[in-house]
Amino acid sequence: MSDMKSVIRIGLFGAAPDTSNMGVSALFASTVEGITRFLPNARFSVFDNELGKRTKTHHFSEGNHIEVEHIGLRGGHRYYLQENLTTISLFSHFGGLGAMFNSVIRDIDHFDVMLDISGGDSFSDIYGVKRFMSVVRPKLIALKRQVPLILLPQTYGPYNDPKLGELANQAVRGADMAWARDPNSFEILKTMLGENFDPEKHKSGVDFAFSLGARSAEDLIDAPLARLISERDANTPVVGLNVSGLIYNDPQAATSQYGFKADYKEIIHGFSNWLLTETGAKLVLIPHVMSHPLYTESDFAACEKVAASLPDEYQERVFVSPNSLDQNQVKWLISKMDWFCGTRMHSTIAALSRGVPTAAIAYSDKTKGVFETCGQGSEVYDPRVLETQALVEGLIGSFSHRGKVEAGLTAALPKIIGRADDQLHMIADKIKLLSSEQ
Repeated sequence: MSDMKSVIRIGLFGAAPDTSNMGVSALFASTVEGITRFLPNARFSVFDNELGKRTKTHHFSEGNHIEVEHIGLRGGHRYYLQENLTTISLFSHFGGLGAMFNSVIRDIDHFDVMLDISGGDSFSDIYGVKRFMSVVRPKLIALKRQVPLILLPQTYGPYNDPKLGELANQAVRGADMAWARDPNSFEILKTMLGENFDPEKHKSGVDFAFSLGARSAEDLIDAPLARLISERDANTPVVGLNVSGLIYNDPQAATSQYGFKADYKEIIHGFSNWLLTETGAKLVLIPHVMSHPLYTESDFAACEKVAASLPDEYQERVFVSPNSLDQNQVKWLISKMDWFCGTRMHSTIAALSRGVPTAAIAYSDKTKGVFETCGQGSEVYDPRVLETQALVEGLIGSFSHRGKVEAGLTAALPKIIGRADDQLHMIADKIKLLSSEQ
């Protein structure tokens, strides 16, 4: 088939846009919008957590609407479902017979290329066997059905179980192209590949969310916050703070599961009180995981609790953004901040990529890697290492020196955005080549 193919059918695993996690949604939007920019004839099908097949029109950057097919894919023990991942995996081994009995296999067989981004950081066994299998199986299914596979920029490992590690190696070695999103993951990728490493196919890149566009949310935020954004005063800093519901709402997990030395609630309360007491800044609490407020991981619920805990005399300077914004709208809001601090990594990427001086409260090494890519490694504060007061003082220092931080970020950003654009271009070229061979 010639390379003038009228439509290129692309499947996308590991970026379900229905998770309420704006980090995963950012990867979905960045992939679809970014690749379509270079390949206008691309038609995307994304695997989500619902049932059946549907078509939805997504509004990404300002004025950009793209129609995407959604295909259900889920775990669990209801093996009679066409969408059951275990069932699909089983049928993937039976050639034409598998396609005859399973509709999802038929859809996969029609793709020219399969992309897989593993939620950015889920291609590891540290989250348990069940989670690992849900991430590795789609890759192995694509390979079994002989659909060209491209692993988009993501982290690799660790793999503590040798058997699971071998499955990961199998997926990586079978891919037609594989990208790591930071230098450390690239070294792991090279180790996984061994003598199969090929610098033409295996690349070190940056997180896809650096390419995410923004779209105004003025119509969705309440009037006081909208006025604050539209009437920003250079003498009155507007500070954005992302609070992780996962940590704030379950402090015991912070200690037992993640090994915190510092008290996360005290960090958030301590810095917020200092900001309101010692400066004239306005504080905007920004959720990035939009779960229902009754769920533990809800950032919105945590932000509401933080706002309620602050002294009454400062309430007119405290704002909470709604949990109805999508990934592009949250990025727009974050871009309006004069300084930003986030715990959710993709909330900080939204800020960094728009040149906002940014700090992170990070309990994972992946955030450090992202910040180092931007020359901002010193702005990452790890509650596993630092005590509560030391971390609060670190944030105070970062805010106080935000002009210097911004200058360093401004100098580094063009190179990062250039790398993000280059990797999109290279991936699009690879998709075009692979589709022409189908």
